[in-house]
Amino acid sequence: MRTPPSTYAWSRFGAPEYTDWLDESLSWKESCYIGDWSFLWQHRITGPDSLKLLADISVNSFEGFRLGQSKHAIHTDADGKVIHEGIVTKFGDDDFVMHGRGGFWANYRAERGSYDLKITQEDWFIYQVSGPKALALLDKLATDNQLRETKYMHVCPLKIAGHDVVALRQGMAGEIGFELQGPREHGDAVYAAVLEAGQEFGIRRLGARVTMINHLEACFPTIATDYIPAIFSPDMAEYLEVFRSSMPPFAQPAYIAGSYDGRDISEYYRSPVELGWGRNIKFDHDFVGRAALEREKAQPRRVIRTLEWNADDVVDVFSSLFRPGEHYPFMDMPRDQRGFMWADKVTAGGELVGVTTSRGYSYYFRKMLSLATIDVAHADIGERLTVHWGTPDGPQKEIRAIVAPAPYKQDRSRGDLHAV
Repeated sequence: MRTPPSTYAWSRFGAPEYTDWLDESLSWKESCYIGDWSFLWQHRITGPDSLKLLADISVNSFEGFRLGQSKHAIHTDADGKVIHEGIVTKFGDDDFVMHGRGGFWANYRAERGSYDLKITQEDWFIYQVSGPKALALLDKLATDNQLRETKYMHVCPLKIAGHDVVALRQGMAGEIGFELQGPREHGDAVYAAVLEAGQEFGIRRLGARVTMINHLEACFPTIATDYIPAIFSPDMAEYLEVFRSSMPPFAQPAYIAGSYDGRDISEYYRSPVELGWGRNIKFDHDFVGRAALEREKAQPRRVIRTLEWNADDVVDVFSSLFRPGEHYPFMDMPRDQRGFMWADKVTAGGELVGVTTSRGYSYYFRKMLSLATIDVAHADIGERLTVHWGTPDGPQKEIRAIVAPAPYKQDRSRGDLHAV
């Protein structure tokens, strides 16, 4: 469980840096960026039972699912813990595309159920264009578009570099953003056109070192970083074998480090409630994990928050590398690049009250931050807690931390685009 990965997980986001990560981290606050998420898997689900399958495997309601609408679909086990999650978009009455690992779960369940449908794997490019100047850039690049009419989590057709493109309005950086999607063979031309048009707007290419900082600031918990998928129990053994056989080495889902010493991998599972996705859970249909989530949603045990780490304590972690003798584990900047779920215990008065993940340095806020699932009794904004940075059996640095909202950065991704 604590074996280092064979390759750097975040290398799938491209080069580590294009300008430098400090400069790139300001792009989604001051200008805009283009980031490459084309490594995500896409599965197309077609046929009369497509919607039934989606409802059976997701906590989401699909009543009134409109043409051109997208949903953050979440799939759970019988205990209400997240198996996979991703985006599903409705392109026709019986035509849906899923982005992310959820397509493998959908295919697995479809093959073992009685569904009249077909699932095929697509090969698309996926480019995020986000930031306060992203809309102006796309307005200039794709004329006669309907971007400003597009609601949040809906798609809009565009033509870029002579190619048809789908633009999904979303906000992974907590700013106005669109995810450009289309056949991979057109990807290079579309990317080049966006980059060229973006020079006027100060566009940056988003490098691998800083990519996940926007997930931290905007509170988008991520598989293998903030939770381990609930696929390691004995009753999931068959699916685990199928899933692993489909994954490249960088996507193996269980590299764990940090001071929290879980006795079982299930201690690193998380529910949608714990991850802040409770609003997605609807009980208007039957799905796996419904009973457990009904109980948890009515009386949550833990909630997600941001933690602000004390600067002096963080500096001492780095200082220990320049002192003789034992030192604290290296704190990579702006965050771990090796693909670990770095899970550190959080205490109050010496008692365990939560687990913190996604530790990262925000150059914009000049703070070390992390996400944390915290006991409700200790989740009030401003409460003072202690993060234990280190390993279970090695040196640990107690770092003072303050509970802050999640998302930490103000969310500007929604609202009327005509007012921008």
